[in-house]
Amino acid sequence: MQIFWRRPGKYLSVRQVNETLDAGLAYTTVMTLLTRLHRKGFLERRLDGRAWTYRPLMSQSQHAATAMAAALHDSDDRAQALFHFVERLTPEEQQQLRRKLEGDDR
Repeated sequence: MQIFWRRPGKYLSVRQVNETLDAGLAYTTVMTLLTRLHRKGFLERRLDGRAWTYRPLMSQSQHAATAMAAALHDSDDRAQALFHFVERLTPEEQQQLRRKLEGDDR
């Protein structure tokens, strides 16, 4: 997903992803991986000529927020889980969160 997040909004082919990975993987291995990410809702795809191209359905920060929300949902005590998360934020991150909650998006 990092490959896609570094190129927001761009569709990438299997070949482009494979070349960027530079891991010596077979083309079909990368194609299978991208197909699975598409089926799971992480990537959208479109036909470009005879090849599928892919791009992410959400940004990295949206993905992180979704993962945090899922973890929070799984907790028996959501308030305590949220408290422990905020407790681990740096003072700068806490200040950013405070401003966002107060409606000041500076």
